[in-house]
Amino acid sequence: MTTTINPSLPDRAAVSPPRDSVARRGSVFLYRHAKVRLGLLLSAPLFWLGLVYIAALIALLITALWTVDSFTGDIIIEWSFDNIMTVLTGAVYQAVTLRTLGAALLVTVIDVVVALPIAFFMAKVASTRAQRWLLIAILTPLWASYLVKAYAWRSVLSEGGVLDSALAPFGGSTPGYGFEGTVITLAYLWLPFVILPIYTALDRVPNSLLEASSDLGATTGTTFRHIVFPMITPGIIAGSIFSFSLTLGDYISVKIVGGATQMLGTLVYANVGTANNLPLAAAIALIPITIIFVYLAAVRRTGALDNL
Repeated sequence: MTTTINPSLPDRAAVSPPRDSVARRGSVFLYRHAKVRLGLLLSAPLFWLGLVYIAALIALLITALWTVDSFTGDIIIEWSFDNIMTVLTGAVYQAVTLRTLGAALLVTVIDVVVALPIAFFMAKVASTRAQRWLLIAILTPLWASYLVKAYAWRSVLSEGGVLDSALAPFGGSTPGYGFEGTVITLAYLWLPFVILPIYTALDRVPNSLLEASSDLGATTGTTFRHIVFPMITPGIIAGSIFSFSLTLGDYISVKIVGGATQMLGTLVYANVGTANNLPLAAAIALIPITIIFVYLAAVRRTGALDNL
């Protein structure tokens, strides 16, 4: 049998290898070293994050060490810990810090308690079609402006408002503007940020585990405590980080529905705007930042962040 060779096809042995160049050597190096490729990919956003966030924190700390002239109101660049000591030892600042910390804890607990049944229904009870609609319903409030939602709650909490009219037949009344109104408003605002990570964690729990637990005679509470809760703890912690940290730094809702309630955010706002004391405002702002760092360090020691 004879083999016909098509003269139009080039001989494979005669095909010249690709030219060696700097770009080719770099491409081969990145292909063989995935970690280096990932590092270069993340270098730009990490550099920008470090420039904007870390540099801003350093500038904040430096500003807190300056002072303000009591007569002219000008900032004097003289290194002193007076502002930090004032914030740490002042009774007013201690009371406001405890109030803000209490509000953050209350908002977080309320959101977690409300989010758990909602997320469980979405992940384990609702059909696939219903899950989509429920997810849209949870995300829809995020499309509205923060101010619109805060002022809507101002209307709801006002005397003669929706809540007051709804509770009047039962002998109740609206809590009005104050600490309670602030907690209710902030709990509503951050609720979607708590539901979503818990829903994601619950969605990862295999249904076979729940069925096996039920077949072995475990009650619903036992199944939740020993199987579900340990597996969704990272999601709960992720949601709590959102609600806790956002409440610590909030000042807009407090100004709208808080009445005369003072929190750390409003103190920072007052010293930046009305009092024109930027160093003292920077010292006050270090309090929620420190609390967040302590909270994250405590959470990290539990190992929950490793499973996020």
